[in-house]
Amino acid sequence: MDFNTGTGGTGSSGEPPPRSGGPSPGPSRSAAAIEFNLQDPVQSFIATVQAVVLRPVDFFRGILRQGDFINPLIFALICVLVSSVLGGIIGFIFSISVADQGVIGAFFGFIFAIIRGIISVAIGLFIGAGIWHLLVMLIVKPTHAGYEATFRVAAYSTVVYLVSWIPVIGWLLSLYGIYLGIVGIREVHGTTTGKAALVVLIPIVVIGGLALLIFGAVLLAVFAGTR
Repeated sequence: MDFNTGTGGTGSSGEPPPRSGGPSPGPSRSAAAIEFNLQDPVQSFIATVQAVVLRPVDFFRGILRQGDFINPLIFALICVLVSSVLGGIIGFIFSISVADQGVIGAFFGFIFAIIRGIISVAIGLFIGAGIWHLLVMLIVKPTHAGYEATFRVAAYSTVVYLVSWIPVIGWLLSLYGIYLGIVGIREVHGTTTGKAALVVLIPIVVIGGLALLIFGAVLLAVFAGTR
């Protein structure tokens, strides 16, 4: 497993690496994706954001399948950092003007929120990609492109964090990440839209179901305690 930080998206011949299985990706496969690259962080970040948001099929079809954890991870952390800072500023202003919290307390809360967001997403990426890939191994048969390919889909799908900090509408716009996950899993593993949707949606349904059960149990306990 190589933690290479070189330019992503192409092999030595300039073409993106072949898939390990699944249907033929079509003629647009010849155009490799421009991925985030630490050697050119600003321009490659902007280009990657544009490609993921506006041309997700071509982007995920052209990215590397293995050999580079660092660049996609850093891309995800930058997206989270932007979201945490902008959302933290709103929280900072709210804490001072509405919650009547002191400036120092609000400032430390702002810093803590940024650190917590970065750490939780960094850990969550590896765990979430692991859950996705377990489902890939169970659903996408007979072959797949490996865990690293799944991780890259999860990392680049965090582009929705750039708008998730916007009150109300940001949450709605962040649902686009589900679509990105489905497209990404389909393209990097060469599978069908239906199978990719199962990989992405099963964890959401399971977690949502557990949350509803817990919420219902709490309401039941509160109701029983008031009688």
